This record gives sequence, structure tokens and C-alpha cells, in this order.
Amino acid sequence: MSEPQAVGRHMAVLGGGAWGTALAQAMLRAGHRVSLWARDAEIAAAIRQGENPRYLPGIAIDQGIEATTSLAEALEGADCILAVTPAQSLRQVLNEARQHIAPVIPIVLCAKGIERDSGALLSTIASEILPGNPIAALSGPSFATDVAKDLPTAVVVASRDEALAAELAALFSARNLRCYSSDDLVGVEIGGALKNVFALAAGAVAGAGLGASAQAAMVTRGFVELRRIGAAFGAKPETLMGLSGLGDLMLTCSSVQSRNFAYGLAMGQGESLADRPLAEGVPTAAIAARLAAEQGIDAPIISAVAAILEGAITIGEAVSMLMTRPLRTETD
Repeated sequence: MSEPQAVGRHMAVLGGGAWGTALAQAMLRAGHRVSLWARDAEIAAAIRQGENPRYLPGIAIDQGIEATTSLAEALEGADCILAVTPAQSLRQVLNEARQHIAPVIPIVLCAKGIERDSGALLSTIASEILPGNPIAALSGPSFATDVAKDLPTAVVVASRDEALAAELAALFSARNLRCYSSDDLVGVEIGGALKNVFALAAGAVAGAGLGASAQAAMVTRGFVELRRIGAAFGAKPETLMGLSGLGDLMLTCSSVQSRNFAYGLAMGQGESLADRPLAEGVPTAAIAARLAAEQGIDAPIISAVAAILEGAITIGEAVSMLMTRPLRTETD
């Protein structure tokens, strides 16, 4: 794999968490000037000093990231904006930032989720707030620690404008970060959002000690539900078979590095979740279950996860319900 030539654009990253810091690091390695906005002054100062001990402990951060708590400073002169704030806070951050964003600058959505209150995909939110800006999404099987450590990773960047997606993929790619392009924005978003719900389920199955066979069955049947919902939203089947669908599902459902899998694992083991960082799949599960019901889509795993999180059923009851559903062909 050849490394693309540095093109020296100005990338503004909104978000100082693990993924925002890792992507800022990746953009710097791709040859760009990088500014990063963090709401927390301590995090911004730490990144300038070459670390982010709260979110990426023990990983050295390359010098040169211009970290600040000022949105105006981070966005001034930016050629491209990577929005890496959690899905449920994206609307607030973009509303705060829009006065500093020129109308032609691409907005790349790097969080994964569905807005809890509205049921809107993140691209819909961004288009409402910034109607003059082209919208794209970056997704795929990628842990922040791997990207920050410069380990080989492949992702996909999608936009309805195929030429823009290809341009962004070229800009983002570096020695150990390979970006593919796609024109299926909705498909990439659906895959990224729903895999978090199935990661909760996979973690819960593992935590409850139900065995590797049960975990494999859950992930496989979860993928069926992902494809059903994706089809209802107009996603292309090949997108869901790719990096942002099946690829991300495989990664997230198999490792405690995944916040969603770890959350589900703790849930399955009966641990207290009060002090655990909220996983994005938790708010997404409820809205995904509601959307599936409204569309008449059979999504029993998503519905079960939402019911468990609401305290309506136990994990044992959910498993019993899933195992006693009417038999059907595998492809139904």
C-alpha cells in the first residue's frame, strides 16, 4: 500500500475524546494541519503536551495538534471539519459552531448513532443546521487506540456526492489508515449506529455465560436485523456487507475494547452500571426499536436489548423469548 502525498489541508476536529484525538493524530500523520476543539481545558492542554491521559492513557500524542477550547479558533480557516462529538450531543455542538463555519466546508460525521429524541440520522441533523455544507460520514471497524498507535486500519467515508467521498478518502488516507469511499451515506450511518446495539447484546450474552455458540448466533441474527432496517432506509446491501456494516459489527461484538461490548458484559454479569461511561448503543437501542416497530420490521434482538435496558425484562427472559419464537427459514 503506497502512502499518499501530503496535501497540507487544514482539518478541524470537534471533540477531544479518544476517537477525536486518534483522528486528529491520523490527520496529522496524513500531512495536514490539525486543530482540535475540546470542551475541557485540561484535555486540550494535555493534548498540546503530547498525551490524553483521560481517554488514551499511555499513548503518545504527536506534537503539532493545535488543541483549544475555542470553537472559533479551531474552525478558523478550516478546509474540512470532522465532527467527533457523541451522537446525542451533535445537534448542540453544531448549533454552537455554525456561526464559525463557511457554507462550502465539508462536514464529516465521525460518531455513530441515531438521535434519541427525534429518531434522526446524524446526516439529517447536520443538513438541518448547516444546509449549505456538504455532508459525509466516516465509519468502519476501528478502535481509537489502534488508530492512535498507527496500527493498520481500514475505514470508509461516504457522501451522496461520490466525487467528494473519493476526495475525502484520499485526503484521510495515510500509511496505516486506508480509506475507501462510498456514495451510500445512509447505509454507512445505519451500519455504524446499529452495530452498537448488537455489541451490547453480544456483551450481555458473554457476561451471562451463555457460551460462544449463543454469541455467534446472536451476532449473525443481529446482522439479519441490520440488513432489514437498512433496506427500509434505502441502504445498499453491499454497503452493509462492507466495512461499516459487517466489518464494524464483527469488531465491536468481539472485544472489551468496545465500550458497547464492555457495557453489555457488565450488564450480563449483573454489575452496577451507575459509574460506567454511557455507551452510544444505550440511547440508540430504544429509538432503533421504536423505528423498527413503526416500519413493521421484525427486529427481536433490538427490541429485547431495549426492553432489558428499560428494566422491563431480564437477560434470561430475553433469551427465553428469542429461543421460543416461531420457527422459520433462515432467510426470512
